[in-house]
Amino acid sequence: MIPGVFLKTPVLSLATLVTALVVNPLHAADYRIAVVDPNRVVEQSPQYEAARDALQGEVEERERNLREQQDQIASLQHKLEKDGALMSESEIQRLQNDIRSRTRKLKYARDEFQEDFALRQNELRTKLGRQVQEVVVELAKEQKIDLIISDGLVYSNPRIDISDLVIERLKDEFNKK
Repeated sequence: MIPGVFLKTPVLSLATLVTALVVNPLHAADYRIAVVDPNRVVEQSPQYEAARDALQGEVEERERNLREQQDQIASLQHKLEKDGALMSESEIQRLQNDIRSRTRKLKYARDEFQEDFALRQNELRTKLGRQVQEVVVELAKEQKIDLIISDGLVYSNPRIDISDLVIERLKDEFNKK
């Protein structure tokens, strides 16, 4: 028997299984195969919604700060355009340097924000992926499923799709916390 697994790249393994079942059809009835739609599981899980909301909360504060910095730069540029003719050369130079400095800092802050956002998103996705995999393996053992196919699937009969069971289990685990 093949132990219950969550395949990341099932093409080769699936081909091997299909070949084994075709070559030895007598044992084909001994295997239980199921399918999981990882995108649907993730998108419909409460863990995903909670993570998305938490990330949105983190993002909003930093975005507001970046907008304030941009507004300050725009205000200084407006002041330079409006009052530049009345300013001394050293005042103009000081204001231009301040604008350039703030613009560089803003660009750096935006780049850092984008990197942090991407990292945080990846952390949350990885954590949720592990959680989903644990639930899938748990269900496979409980339901005595020998093989669970996920990514790279072309077609599956809805009868073998256990995505709803995975989603329900994730909801139960989320509500326990």
